Amino acid sequence: MRVLFSTYPWAFETPGGGEIQLRKYAEQLPAHGVAVHLHDPWRANLGDVDLMHFFSCIGGSIHFCNYARQRGLPLVISSSLWITADTMHLYPIDEIRAQLALADVIVTNSDTESDQLAKLLGLPRERFMAVMNGFDNRFLQPQDPALFRNAFGIEGPFVLNVGNIEPRKNQLGLVRAMAGHPLPLVLMGHQRDPAYAAEVLAEGGSQVHYLGALDHDEPRLASAFAACAAFVLPSTLETPGLAALEAAAMGAPLVVTSEGSTRDYFAGFAQYVDHRDPGDIRRGIDRALAQGRDTALQSHVASRFSWPEVTRHLVEVYAAARQRRSGR
Repeated sequence: MRVLFSTYPWAFETPGGGEIQLRKYAEQLPAHGVAVHLHDPWRANLGDVDLMHFFSCIGGSIHFCNYARQRGLPLVISSSLWITADTMHLYPIDEIRAQLALADVIVTNSDTESDQLAKLLGLPRERFMAVMNGFDNRFLQPQDPALFRNAFGIEGPFVLNVGNIEPRKNQLGLVRAMAGHPLPLVLMGHQRDPAYAAEVLAEGGSQVHYLGALDHDEPRLASAFAACAAFVLPSTLETPGLAALEAAAMGAPLVVTSEGSTRDYFAGFAQYVDHRDPGDIRRGIDRALAQGRDTALQSHVASRFSWPEVTRHLVEVYAAARQRRSGR
């Protein structure tokens, strides 16, 4: 089977979890008998493949998805989207609904996300299929914390946050939660929203060490997960956050938002916090620090969420999409 991967044009300017997911799908799928073609706008693509898989519901994406439908290709769309009744007004909901309605299969990151989107958008639940997010097996291997510490001069225990610096990741709430805390906060990620990043760094002051972005395959990233006293991702929503999954694979004490599908991944092995409440984030951090590293979390994610394990379900997704297209 030949599948075309496509996303919105500027996705890789400041890549995040969705872009890493796309790359990892492309790496793993050949082992499952699927040849992946990456969309190239400078040449004809759609005649070379059996199906198109589009990543994202960002505004304007509906047009290319509609074109693929007009060409008769089975269409799969990865939504990577968490919407509630209280947040629907923040999104171009009619366009998102119309785009997803074009899909033969809508891929979500959990059954909870599938249930939520089907209900709120009024789309058939059977159109949704969950493919869980994953992590590289290298994050299960022992890593040397000294690699990170020596590279950046970070000594002693610290709290780590890895993610693009933007309001959705809620680094400002994290900075406020840690005000006066004895441990420093280390931030790593692209400044997707420079004005917001400036506010975060100004308020965090000397307590915050901003290290910029590291490539996902950079060994110092895995070393940072090994070195941290706790990994904290108190985002406004997560489905579930690839960095949190990678930190969990390394057994780092985990603090994550309660908004989204995080519980589908981390069950009872993480501290869940209200992203709107710095006090609750602070309490979650202190509980995680007191708990320390626990191999139970590592074992939980290792048995379920490696990329080779989760991507095999994509073959079922693509078969369902082709069957639904041929049956219409």
